[in-house]
Amino acid sequence: MREIVFDTETTGLDPKTGDRMVEIGCVELYNRVPTGETYHAYFNPQRDIPAGAEAVHGLSASFLSDKPLFADLADDLLYFLGDAPLVAHNAGFDFGFLNAELTLIDFEPVCMTRMVDTVAIARKRHPGAKLSLDALCTRYGVDRSHRVKHGALLDAELLAQVYVELLGGRQIGLELAAEHHVGSGSTPGAVAAVIGRKPTGPVRPPRPHAATDDELARHRKFMKGFDQPLWAR
Repeated sequence: MREIVFDTETTGLDPKTGDRMVEIGCVELYNRVPTGETYHAYFNPQRDIPAGAEAVHGLSASFLSDKPLFADLADDLLYFLGDAPLVAHNAGFDFGFLNAELTLIDFEPVCMTRMVDTVAIARKRHPGAKLSLDALCTRYGVDRSHRVKHGALLDAELLAQVYVELLGGRQIGLELAAEHHVGSGSTPGAVAAVIGRKPTGPVRPPRPHAATDDELARHRKFMKGFDQPLWAR
């Protein structure tokens, strides 16, 4: 099953009051495994960027002034989204801005039945717990050390990892090896290519985990201290 995890950055909180989308980042999952295919774009909102919004995502009016309009990239974005379910954190917010932009250019809005809200999933799994993306990354051990400010693609990549963990972990996607990857031009043998793609975050060397000779010796001494253990019968 193909799914798209996405995130948006905006000029504010409400498209009904004139706020606009300034960035979108999308990550493709196939059978809950990231394929490495992404879509990312900045948009010129044709308006000012309030200081509060800029403090969150770091995107200034000057930076966005030469970026394309949403209308210029809408066809490419919709082609990438296809008809897949769309996963977002507090998804009503992101869907609201995406559909507001589509409405402004007389495009059909994305059907709300495609919405998958990870906040709603997390609320059922962890009632009473903090449900922010940062909190869920901490809960599931997702490395967010390179997240200095909000960024649509980075946040979508982090959310993709959290989403898989919310649904039970990475083992649910192992059937990818026997499936054909629809929509990315890959073949049934594409698993190696998927695994071989490098993440966008920092690469950390593996940690040594084998017991040392001293640890093994102390373990043997400890085990000898048991009086008539069951495993020796």
